[in-house]
Amino acid sequence: MPVSLHAAIIPSYLQILGSVSGFIAKAQAHCAEQGVDAATLIDARLVDDMLPFGYQVKSTVVHSLGAFEGVRKGLFAPDMTPWPQTFAGLQAAIAQAAAALQEISPEEVESFIGQPMAFAFRDSRMEFTAEEFLLSFSQPNFYFHAATAYDILRMKGVAVGKRDFIGRVRLIG
Repeated sequence: MPVSLHAAIIPSYLQILGSVSGFIAKAQAHCAEQGVDAATLIDARLVDDMLPFGYQVKSTVVHSLGAFEGVRKGLFAPDMTPWPQTFAGLQAAIAQAAAALQEISPEEVESFIGQPMAFAFRDSRMEFTAEEFLLSFSQPNFYFHAATAYDILRMKGVAVGKRDFIGRVRLIG
């Protein structure tokens, strides 16, 4: 039996959003235990020309729930609004995205297949089918930003490991 588009995307987004929520909780605990200001981690970057932890977390929302919102409209443009500046705000964004993703039905996702979809940013525009946008653009971006958020915390000494990134796997039974 072939895997549905819904099954190929939504459960994995939920799995990793749960992981990102766990990163945020560990970052918050780290700050409390070490006497570190939360802004130190929320504003932390791997290198100067990359955006900070808060942006990386926000981008997991943008490339999961935001991707589906874009597919519904037929157009996705990057969300340029500021990211939350507190751990509570980051957690709330993740929780809201996860709750909304859980409400997207398999039937709705399957209905997207073959629909035209565009990504637009400044003077650039890329045309996709909805499924190719989700699978070849937003899904890789989603994982990139989740991994970058994880990497920033590792670099800053927060006790996160591979199991924290992988999160809750979907076992039989």
